Amino acid sequence: MPDLEEVLYSGMIAEGEHVYRFEAEFAKSFDLPVALGTSSGTAALHIALLLSGVEAGDEIITTSMTAEPTNTVILQCGAIPVFADVDPETGNLDPASVAAAIGLKTKAIVVVHYAGFPVDMPAMRRIADQHGVALIEDAAHALGARCAGAPIGTIGDFGIFSLQAIKHMTTIDGGVLTMRNPDLVPAAKKLRWFGLAKGVPRTEVDITRPGFKYNMHNVAGVIGLAQLETIQQRISRHIENGRFFDREIAAIPGLSVTRIDAGQEPSYWLYSVLSDDSDAVERILAAAGVSASKLHRPNHMHSVFQPFRRPLPGLDTYYRRLAHIPCGWWVGNEDREEIVDALRKG
Repeated sequence: MPDLEEVLYSGMIAEGEHVYRFEAEFAKSFDLPVALGTSSGTAALHIALLLSGVEAGDEIITTSMTAEPTNTVILQCGAIPVFADVDPETGNLDPASVAAAIGLKTKAIVVVHYAGFPVDMPAMRRIADQHGVALIEDAAHALGARCAGAPIGTIGDFGIFSLQAIKHMTTIDGGVLTMRNPDLVPAAKKLRWFGLAKGVPRTEVDITRPGFKYNMHNVAGVIGLAQLETIQQRISRHIENGRFFDREIAAIPGLSVTRIDAGQEPSYWLYSVLSDDSDAVERILAAAGVSASKLHRPNHMHSVFQPFRRPLPGLDTYYRRLAHIPCGWWVGNEDREEIVDALRKG
């Protein structure tokens, strides 16, 4: 990889032109209004919350069915996570539950496109607009997905993507923040760099709001540029495998798959198999040499979120029935046939 070697030996390994080129190419590749590289998807989410005006004591409607950083970053803002329920057939936030959770202290709604399957974004947009709160898309699982004809990440006021090691594409670690209002870009850039404006001599800047060390560096940027050269083919393979499983697994008695509503185009980061005996699904696939698991622990089960627990019957049903299987670009035709054959026999 000559470009990486060039960066490593150039001495210019911090944030610079490779990051800015990556941001431009990422935005172009996924039809985003803007793309700001960050050190992680979590950093991008933190910035999105702050730009939404979130302060200590504010309430953020969110999901428990996600990786923990979605909600620990809410606590880092001093805000209160309000867990809405999920649709037991998708694992995604149920718009009716979100609407019922809106209160006087609600500042934002954070939706997670779980496993790469889009949330009902037109409904979420209507709820957010009706109540005058920010809508943030955690699209860490959903790079390349679409909903109602729009790219995931562009229907909310903010969208964040993860470029961590096991996502659709990676910069080893990293993230991207996008936003509908380009006027917020300067403030976002300051928040990702200590509160400072890049390109201005340190002796001439004035910090008016504390920021963070959330920037992307040139090494990650050049890796990201290389990843973008083939990302559409790799996402296409995720989708091809996901659609194969949609057809084949849904036809196996005792198993069902994630419901996909009209206008939703998932990018299938993981594939979710639903069964009344999910433990048996995991055992059957383990015997065939295939890793299957529930992946995440619902966040409200952690002690740190104990004060915010509430009944979530839809999530309870979904989690009990859930088993994830791989459907990434590395899953070949023979691999996926073996997975389906094992499930049929089981």
